[in-house]
Amino acid sequence: MAGQKISIPLERVERLILVVRGQRVMLDTDLAKLYGVETKALNRARARNRERFPQDFAFQLSEAEFADLRCQFGTSRWGGRRYRPYAFTEQGVAMLSGVLHSRRAIQVNLAIMRAFVRLRQILASNAQLARKLEELEEKYDRQFKVVFDALRGLMAQPEPKKRRIGFLVSERPAHYGKVRH
Repeated sequence: MAGQKISIPLERVERLILVVRGQRVMLDTDLAKLYGVETKALNRARARNRERFPQDFAFQLSEAEFADLRCQFGTSRWGGRRYRPYAFTEQGVAMLSGVLHSRRAIQVNLAIMRAFVRLRQILASNAQLARKLEELEEKYDRQFKVVFDALRGLMAQPEPKKRRIGFLVSERPAHYGKVRH
């Protein structure tokens, strides 16, 4: 087991990266699961090494941010938590590898760093595409307005579909309210 490699799909890690305070972060609970440790052990390691985790590497969520996350994820994921979670930026996650001393921690850190890099590449290529589109639009403004509008629509982030809660009551059945004998 010592030489065994741990495989963590990049897509799984990417789903755990959130944007809080305008920064891409990962929460302590998600990191603890990936590292295979308890959340309190991860936070204890962070607390024992405070100088390694300045505010721009790791920070505790405010009550409002915590409440917002609870609303986004539902209470089952957060039920019973007494303390607000800590959010670790990319630099904070990198610093965790120096604090958590295990083979798994190294492999998990590599997967997380790759996910952050991939997200940065995706965002950069999207920005380059948007710049090129603007240049073309300036050059061929009126002739291709419909095409440019369609391309912008395709590039826009789709809004998540909201599922309606409850059930729909249609018309009453024909036998409703009649007494049967």
